[in-house]
Amino acid sequence: MLSLMQILMLILDVMWFFVIAHVIMSWLINFQVLNLHQQFVAQIWYGLNRILEPAYSRIRAFLPQMGGLDLAPLVALLGLYATRIIIQNNMASFY
Repeated sequence: MLSLMQILMLILDVMWFFVIAHVIMSWLINFQVLNLHQQFVAQIWYGLNRILEPAYSRIRAFLPQMGGLDLAPLVALLGLYATRIIIQNNMASFY
């Protein structure tokens, strides 16, 4: 059972990395440091969107409209971190 918890922690870490990479890429695209006309950048961007958009759309469903500010990545990071804390605090019961 401990191995399953460690695999779950690994998945949470990978998702954390995806959200951070998506946020940084969105900033770089908006400040025109990266260009979506480049094939490699576009593939990474669309891949991250396809992975994260289902979670973001569920989060956006209950968040109030904030104009142009999207808080879905922040809420996703907080949710991932809270899940990680819960798993770490309860992992001792599976030894």
